[in-house]
Amino acid sequence: MMSYIAYTINTIFFSLLISCTPPKTTTSGKEVYTDFPQEQELKAKPVLLDTILFRYPFRLHVEDNKAVVLDLHGTDYFFHAFSYPVFHYLSSFGRRGDAPQNMLSAENFRWNGAFLWTLDANKSELTKFGFALSGDSLLREEAVDLDKDILRALDFVMCDDSTFIIPDYSGNSRFCRVDRSGKLLHKFGSIPSVNEDALQNARPALAQAWRSFIDYNPRNGVLAAVTQLGEVLEIYNLKDSTHIVRIGPHGEPEFRISEGYGIPTGIMGFSDVQVTDKAIYAVFHGRSFKDIARDAQNGAHNPDGGQYIYVFSLTGKPLKKYVLDHYIYGISVDEQRGVITATDVNIDEPIIEYSLN
Repeated sequence: MMSYIAYTINTIFFSLLISCTPPKTTTSGKEVYTDFPQEQELKAKPVLLDTILFRYPFRLHVEDNKAVVLDLHGTDYFFHAFSYPVFHYLSSFGRRGDAPQNMLSAENFRWNGAFLWTLDANKSELTKFGFALSGDSLLREEAVDLDKDILRALDFVMCDDSTFIIPDYSGNSRFCRVDRSGKLLHKFGSIPSVNEDALQNARPALAQAWRSFIDYNPRNGVLAAVTQLGEVLEIYNLKDSTHIVRIGPHGEPEFRISEGYGIPTGIMGFSDVQVTDKAIYAVFHGRSFKDIARDAQNGAHNPDGGQYIYVFSLTGKPLKKYVLDHYIYGISVDEQRGVITATDVNIDEPIIEYSLN
């Protein structure tokens, strides 16, 4: 199995509601945090599944009484639907293959009420699925081709029923706002880097190094982005037009340019983020690429994933650090139940649950 570290390096370093119209944002705060006021160890319990064997369960999103898991390296299907919270298997969808209605890749997916949207970067396509009347299977309803001016889309959120937000990898802005037909409406935001040389001479490589995982909560208007390299959290409040930047001890993403490619030289940072009604939760790794390369050369097998969940306020104030007994990639936070469901690619029962009570 290809590790996500290898997969993602090959992916990102390629060659060179509230009103959802993102207004011009103003940076109201750029601060460094050094620690969290609270730290707590969490122990997981496995969620027993009745049928599915995953190869690389990467993302997990819950909506009402349904949960869907993205298997990044799925053999036949990318997505698997379950009842929630008992995780009884319902169906699989997003067939992998070259046929017109199949998917070549799967980067993420988002709920939009009773519907679900998926992103295929290789086809530059967003696809809408809806549940059948039986409620136990999803049917492909619509496909949207993304504007040619949008560089390889690696994540997305739904701002409302008619608007998507997609990270921009041109380096000239931070995000693209895209309409329901896939047309690029406008771009907004900027990379908050202090690397003036890269800002002036290597914007595409800088944008690749600043690849971020994103999430958006339409109830409070908070769009959060966490960097896959380094330790940076950005918060765009689309309600009051503010932009907040929080930088952790590992600093901003580090990279060097070699023959037109960006090569990471710092650390693996975050791998997932969720904006709830009350806070921002982010999975953090913190391992250096130097250590990863050394261990690989020595034949050492280290768990794949992050061992920490960082919790920030909706304005970026560090609140709590959870230290986990597993290494995880994706999370789904259920504040009402007081649990975090997570994916662990290292074990045979890869869906686990942490109680916050």
